Amino acid sequence: MKSIDIKGSLRESVGKTDAREIRKQEAVPCVLYGKGENVHFKLNEKSFKELVFSPNAYLINLDIEGKKYNVVMRDLQFHPVSDKIIHADFYQIDEKEAVWMEIPVVLEGVSAGVLKGGKIEQKMRKLKVKALPAKLPELIKVDITELEIGKAIKISDLEFKGLQLLDPENNVVVRVKSARGAQTDTPAEGAPATGAEKPEAAAKKA
Repeated sequence: MKSIDIKGSLRESVGKTDAREIRKQEAVPCVLYGKGENVHFKLNEKSFKELVFSPNAYLINLDIEGKKYNVVMRDLQFHPVSDKIIHADFYQIDEKEAVWMEIPVVLEGVSAGVLKGGKIEQKMRKLKVKALPAKLPELIKVDITELEIGKAIKISDLEFKGLQLLDPENNVVVRVKSARGAQTDTPAEGAPATGAEKPEAAAKKA
């Protein structure tokens, strides 16, 4: 997985008043936890451009006034009206310890069901996985080539070497829905199979 460098500054104090002042400066109040005491710091809003508004997942090299940390982003809080980021949590990682992270899902191939007129529906854009930092992928590829109309790929259908999938096994990752006029492998209930004679035609021949 790729890493990204970010620089932050320690907060002078902790509290709602200080947090409001930080946001007025177009910065975001943050907390780093995971090893020892929590570290309260702030990041410029622009620092989140590649972390949040990007399809990629990154490990983060965090520099807080010269002190370096290897971290992952854990949680974000958004303003209910403006959608601006108002708080962020980060977790310090250890190369020798497994860590969980949400990884983007990329669909590969053209579904057999889509070729017959079905409609692809991706239910999960990210999967929560656990692995050693060095084993974390930038994205998770899911092959949908064999996916037929009415069928789905669930968490239980997936397996990746070195990764533990943490989402519920019954969660649907992607499925193909039937669309109007879609072809199916079997005739609809009550309808004659392709090539079969209608009852009226058979009666006329008798």
